[in-house]
Amino acid sequence: MKGMTPLSKPYFAILVIGAAVLAAYANSLRGPFVFDDASSIVTNPTIRQLWPLTGPLAAPTTNVTAQARPILNLSLAVNYAWGGEAVVGYHVVNVAIHGLAALVLFGLLRRTLGRVGLKRPDGVGGIRAEPRVEDDAPGLLALAVALLWAVHPLQTEAVTYVIQRAESLMGLFYLLTVYGFMRSVESARKGVVCWQTLAVVACALGMGTKEVMATAPLMVWLYDRTFVAGSFAAALRRRWPFYVALAATWMVLAGLVLQGGGNRGGSKGFGTGVDAWAWGLTQFEAVAVYLRLAFWPEPLVFQYGTFWVTGMGAIIGEAALVVALLAVTVRGLWRGTALGFAGAWFFGILAPTSLAPGTGQMLVEHRMYLPLAAVLAVAVVGAWRTAGARRRAALPAVLGVVTLGAIALTVRRNADYRTEVALWSDTIAKRPENPLAHHQLAGAWERAGEPGRALASYAEALRLKPDFSAGQENYGELLLKEGRRAEAIGRFETALRLQPEFADAHANLGNALLAEGRPAEAVAHLAEAVRIAPGFFEMHFNFANALAAAGRWAEAAEQYRLAVKLQRLEGAEVHFNLGNALGELGRGDEAMAEYRVAVRVRPDYAAAHYNLANALALAGRPGEAVAAYGAALRARPDYAAAHHNLGSALFQLGRLAEAERAYAETLRLAPDFPEARAHLEQVRARLPR
Repeated sequence: MKGMTPLSKPYFAILVIGAAVLAAYANSLRGPFVFDDASSIVTNPTIRQLWPLTGPLAAPTTNVTAQARPILNLSLAVNYAWGGEAVVGYHVVNVAIHGLAALVLFGLLRRTLGRVGLKRPDGVGGIRAEPRVEDDAPGLLALAVALLWAVHPLQTEAVTYVIQRAESLMGLFYLLTVYGFMRSVESARKGVVCWQTLAVVACALGMGTKEVMATAPLMVWLYDRTFVAGSFAAALRRRWPFYVALAATWMVLAGLVLQGGGNRGGSKGFGTGVDAWAWGLTQFEAVAVYLRLAFWPEPLVFQYGTFWVTGMGAIIGEAALVVALLAVTVRGLWRGTALGFAGAWFFGILAPTSLAPGTGQMLVEHRMYLPLAAVLAVAVVGAWRTAGARRRAALPAVLGVVTLGAIALTVRRNADYRTEVALWSDTIAKRPENPLAHHQLAGAWERAGEPGRALASYAEALRLKPDFSAGQENYGELLLKEGRRAEAIGRFETALRLQPEFADAHANLGNALLAEGRPAEAVAHLAEAVRIAPGFFEMHFNFANALAAAGRWAEAAEQYRLAVKLQRLEGAEVHFNLGNALGELGRGDEAMAEYRVAVRVRPDYAAAHYNLANALALAGRPGEAVAAYGAALRARPDYAAAHHNLGSALFQLGRLAEAERAYAETLRLAPDFPEARAHLEQVRARLPR
């Protein structure tokens, strides 16, 4: 483009934005999975196989973050196929998504600002000696906004917190939807179809990523009216087939919302039991905090906790600010101005999460991922319009300084994600009365091998919120690991009084009761756990163990088989236990097959070698049994029962001297083994003297 300054050329923007994103997020790549990453990735069974696509596209029904979001879930399945649970790959994809979104934002802003009269006319005679910054104000301002948006520390939660790919990926599709439309109105006839197709496909993919995408078709229509057609009616008249196609993507979203029960498993929406008026009052404070963080991103808080505003008097200042901004937006929309569109972008994208009540997360930083673009655009363009020519010439230098500062703040914020303990400790330092933060810190201490600190943090969480069912359950789980079963059972029972349909509490109470020797009660609770949360390996495996302890071998075998199908990595113990159940049912050949799998997966599994040997001996195959007993003893030389049964197999084969040695070794290891003493005497009586 003639007269374009190098600073605003697209290739330069690509290099600068790409380099800035890499600089800002390079230290985020090794951050561990945190918070909802565990249920969305580590224990999400639907991402374990990429093919057939019906697997990952059938997003989990019990996971609130990935529930009914098949495109998000598919992206996680791609990551899992690429590198399993190696966290670096997930971070790389998140940073790439964010970088692409920043580039699309640059392209959208550059073309949009070109439509709002920012370009200045040439000098006298249309001749300039050299290009100036003002020669391509749209490109330079677009670069400024996109660059600041890309490295702003407020974006860290949507990029560094892995599962909030839901926000950034949806944001990319949202931007592509508007960008595709904008390019279609600037293209020749063939290009129109291609760009409109991109917009519709991106919109449909966004609907499958996060529900906030619901506003995208309306935002495109508003963009058309503001920057292209001049009126809503003209926009529909010229491009009604395109708008019909865009509106059709709402059907995708409607089906997914219904799949999630219409309220994301009871966590979001008007069916959650949360008072809409009380929720609405909290959002005045939330929006005011979002705006403050856009200009002064400190402090950034990972989890703000639950808070309620008692009345308008407590938020009169925040309410006045929000109402004033809404009034400016409405006036701008009435007049069809770019400022009105920016306000609609900000409030419209926040609307789904701000208006629909939720059971928690009144204020969440990642919700500002797309709205931040409008705030920065208004600030940057407003500063440009009010500045004189000399100050405009300094814009590149100012942009460089501000960008470097933002990168430094983002790098510092990413450091808070370096460990779970660091992240939750930082959260508690900023929100000390947040029980969920103390609860999560307890889990982090537990995983770090500090059970004492974990118990103290669980206790603090429950002091702040005694009716915290998840806190009661996790506290009990740690007590159970520490051998304090009676206390653990009390915590699990409390959790179930607070939340009767709590699958993990039923499962852990069942395990504790089983350890207490109460298998019938354990079966009842583990059956409830499987009913509430089917499809999880651990649930079915523990249920099978309880059924086996209760002597219900056929049902146990069925549950073990389900566990085998569900396990993420082939494990020896489930095959071993299945073999035991099949053996009790008299299905020896099937039992041996399971034992063979167990010893293949874990060659040093002495008990599996031993049971395989026993099964072979019962099947009248003492020669093979001798080899299996030998394998058990190589894995565990002090295995007295294996020495004894080896002696019996050798006796059957007529290898009396070896049998004598095996029985003698049994008695050396276990002098009070009466069967071994009797068999040793029997063998010695037959040996020649």
